[in-house]
Amino acid sequence: MIEKDNKKTIRSWAFFDWANSAYNLVITSTIFPVYYVAITTTKEHGDEVTFFGKTFINTVLSNYALALAYLVMVVLLPLLSSYADAKGKKKFFMQLFTYVGSIACMGLFFFDLAHLELGIICFVLAAMGYVGGVMFNNSYLPIIASVDKQDKVSAQGFGYGYIGSVILQLVCFVFVLKPGLFGIAEKSALPAQISFLLVGIWWLAFAQIPFKVLPRDKPSAGSSGKGIIKSSFGEFVKVWNQLKLMKFLKTYLIAFFAYSMGVQTIMLAAAGFGAKVLKLESGSLIAVILIIQLVAILGAWLMSLLAKKVGNINVLSGVVVVWITCCVLAYFITNSTQFYALAAVVGLIMGGIQSLSRSTYSKHIPENTTDTASFFSFYDATEKLAIVLGLFSFALIEGITHDMRKSIIALASFFVIGLVFLLILKKIESKEAVKL
Repeated sequence: MIEKDNKKTIRSWAFFDWANSAYNLVITSTIFPVYYVAITTTKEHGDEVTFFGKTFINTVLSNYALALAYLVMVVLLPLLSSYADAKGKKKFFMQLFTYVGSIACMGLFFFDLAHLELGIICFVLAAMGYVGGVMFNNSYLPIIASVDKQDKVSAQGFGYGYIGSVILQLVCFVFVLKPGLFGIAEKSALPAQISFLLVGIWWLAFAQIPFKVLPRDKPSAGSSGKGIIKSSFGEFVKVWNQLKLMKFLKTYLIAFFAYSMGVQTIMLAAAGFGAKVLKLESGSLIAVILIIQLVAILGAWLMSLLAKKVGNINVLSGVVVVWITCCVLAYFITNSTQFYALAAVVGLIMGGIQSLSRSTYSKHIPENTTDTASFFSFYDATEKLAIVLGLFSFALIEGITHDMRKSIIALASFFVIGLVFLLILKKIESKEAVKL
């Protein structure tokens, strides 16, 4: 039996968030989006780029690329997670995806307009590595923490992630804003490229902490001698049949899917919105994203405490209402001050909704099951499919209207749907007398 609530194990697990959150901040939220828009916007072609012979609006291409990465992972995760549960290979796949993602980040060092195809491919592989690593790391939560501790432990993981990513972001911030300190020309692409390289190194290096400490899992009973397809399919069917009978989790996944389309798309598109619509300088954008990260630490902690008093579903419902309000306000903002104020609110609710969403799902997985990766594959596949549809709709609306504001306001509808299902979930919770 693996000892639950062991402080060393929990700290090590949280360090995986510390390691990979640098990717989420630098690559998906700050330096890469700003750098990407800058190098792909030219006097000759405006914001249009040619990718393998086809012409796209630059931000539409990057959103489609990210959506493709997540779509591939939606297909792969159930198969790989079922195999990992059957054969006891959670840590193996966690390591594999980490190496793919971190090396792809290092490959972005060579990304410029002349190597657009290489850059987009590395961008896609880095996203796939991040998604896969996070899913298998999430699957350890019910293994290392008891039900009553999972809100706190989940918040601790996100807290480590926000702190670690901010530290590396500050280092990258110096390179980008003060390149002269390192003998680099002011308008050189090198500071951004060095940042991508540092992310890959940081991710790979700090991931060794959980890789060393997290326990290896045991194969599921009866899986010995079976091949990957037979093992994966059998494990998938077993967990799927369990999930179909769990009314709370089924409804929760629908609510999670709906509001995740809004949350994740906003997180991924925020920097591009600031750069393209409000014409904010890269320094201002990086600063505001840093503020979001720092406020998110507080948000994750506060939501964990609040959930103890009023329940997870009540807190999630309230947070979704705030998200709806933020979408409406984002449509009308016209200057940097308004953007910063809204970013502070988004940071507070971003940390809370991510942390609490993970722990709410984890707490309803059957206790003592060995199939945690399979259960979490449904959670992560739901989130990534939400990102695919969210990004696709965001890019599609921008592509048709050439107005990113209309894409932002459309996201509010996803939150409304999520809120409706959370309210339904509250009734289910009352009937089943489930105490979160």
